[in-house]
Amino acid sequence: MYCFFPTYAKFLLLFFDFFAYFVKFLYFCSVKVQIMAIGNVTPDSFYASSRLSDTEHLLAWAKTVLEEGADILDIGGCSTRPGSTPASGEEEWSRVAPALEALRAHYPEAALSLDTFRPEIARRALSQFGSMVINDISGGCEAMYEVVRAFHVPYIWTLRGDLALPKKMPHISAMDDLILDPGFGFIGSTEGDYACMRDIEVLRAYGRPILVGVSRKSMIWRPLGLTPDTCLIPTQALQLYAIEHGATIIRTHDVKETKQTIELCNSLLLTSDSKM
Repeated sequence: MYCFFPTYAKFLLLFFDFFAYFVKFLYFCSVKVQIMAIGNVTPDSFYASSRLSDTEHLLAWAKTVLEEGADILDIGGCSTRPGSTPASGEEEWSRVAPALEALRAHYPEAALSLDTFRPEIARRALSQFGSMVINDISGGCEAMYEVVRAFHVPYIWTLRGDLALPKKMPHISAMDDLILDPGFGFIGSTEGDYACMRDIEVLRAYGRPILVGVSRKSMIWRPLGLTPDTCLIPTQALQLYAIEHGATIIRTHDVKETKQTIELCNSLLLTSDSKM
């Protein structure tokens, strides 16, 4: 008996370790991590390379990112970078409407997303250009929820660091086609961003897709003394962590590199499980 219990305990530890890997393996096999490509039809977005100045530039960008593996094209017409003054509603519409029209005409099969916090912009876009994801960084309002429900489209709900918000607002968390975004960059501090990233796995409990958008944000480049232009590698490192801990959609400026990161993550997982 003296030797039995340590051996039995070791067996149990190995069993639960194997079970944890197996569950993680099944999760990654059943969920395809999607890539959302960032396209800004604005003159003042924080990352200059994402600015699409005209229709020709927009369509060339769309062709490139779709070939590189983008699953969704996210179009924004109002910069929400810290310290910026939002464009008016009419200015935002004058930017996104031609972009959405051109993308529908040239890439009718592409999945589109509209990055807007204005319900009236979302309604006009859905009425004129058909179904698309509504990506609302504001956290939402009743008017926006009504638009999303009326058109039965996917809605990205930005939690702004409050990972318990779906429990607090069950009338929103019960919406169809809801996507949860922790809200990196809108939490209030770099420390808050990283605390949220450490706990991101708790969002899996809600059974919804989890979108992570950290691409080239100040939470990455500022602590390292870099710039948005020079933080590609650390961006990929943080995206890898997010994928390993439950992210199912990565919103990124760099589709090719993000595709490689996803493939690497899958390879790491398969290697880990084969050794069990």
